[in-house]
Amino acid sequence: MRVPGVGCRGFLKLLDTHTPGQIFTESRQALSALGLKSSIIDAIKKPDLAVIDNDMAWLAQPNNTAITVLDTDYPAQLKQIADPPPLLFVRGKPEILSLPQIAIVGSRNPSQLGRETAFEFAKALSHSGFVITSGLALGIDAASHEGALHAQGHTVAVAGTGLDRVYPAKHKGLATQIVNTGAMVSEFPPGTTAKANHFPRRNRIISGLCQGLLVVEAAKQSGSLITARMALEQNREVFAIPGSIHNPLARGCNALIREGAKLVETTQDILEELNQYFQQDVNYSHHSPQSKLDLEQQTLLNLVMFSPTSIDNLVENAGLSVEAVSSMLLILELQGYVEATAGGSYTRIK
Repeated sequence: MRVPGVGCRGFLKLLDTHTPGQIFTESRQALSALGLKSSIIDAIKKPDLAVIDNDMAWLAQPNNTAITVLDTDYPAQLKQIADPPPLLFVRGKPEILSLPQIAIVGSRNPSQLGRETAFEFAKALSHSGFVITSGLALGIDAASHEGALHAQGHTVAVAGTGLDRVYPAKHKGLATQIVNTGAMVSEFPPGTTAKANHFPRRNRIISGLCQGLLVVEAAKQSGSLITARMALEQNREVFAIPGSIHNPLARGCNALIREGAKLVETTQDILEELNQYFQQDVNYSHHSPQSKLDLEQQTLLNLVMFSPTSIDNLVENAGLSVEAVSSMLLILELQGYVEATAGGSYTRIK
């Protein structure tokens, strides 16, 4: 990864015939016969030892590791894509990368409802046994990581920089929480700064690691749509939450749905599509779905009938404020227990 001019596909092609150690022991003539340019051969024969020493110093720190595409613990999902990174730098728990994952992406400047939706979906999907994967960006990414952490689940942040830095810097605290319970991952070596062309490369890893990708809010020209289309090219399931035709942040999601993404209203829509994965996950809880609710949420759910039940009725019977009931109903709706009906009422569906 420290040899300029050798991309992922070029590196993988070399690995078809050589181990990394063998490449460095080959003669210039043999390297030239492999189709390598003289500048690349120069970099192989005279590597920057100071940079390599810095990489080794980073790897020697606690929680830091690197996984090559030849290693048995390299995530199988990611290996399936057309150009898997030959090397992954990881902070945290590398074994998390091989668990079933759902990526959640969206706008860096979401609405408050969009932020809450991402948080609640991440929390519910985490409860269902999925690792939540995103890109540590502002907005929907951060809310998704936070939702998984709130559920005491695992979350993976894929970075567009070296892992010796955090971008954006304001997410240093969030990055620390992620490393403590999940993992941060990057194909970029330590010392790599944020550059615009790094983020599409990062996005293919986000989609490559996951079984399915959910877009919460995205404008028509959005990086999230690029990630979603990468996911489709990688044969991943793509989900999108629809929105009003008058909301600019819904236009990207609505466009994805027109193009074949699955319209999502509750987490149950996702779980039904990805049933094969969460049933196979050894960390998945096989208790009844109601065990995922806290006592207050369960009590409110018991008051919702299988016929339309008004919020006023629920407020009166639960003895709670309208705000508290509305907040819990949003959670119950996102987790697939109730659905909104005409006239501001709710109906229990499971």
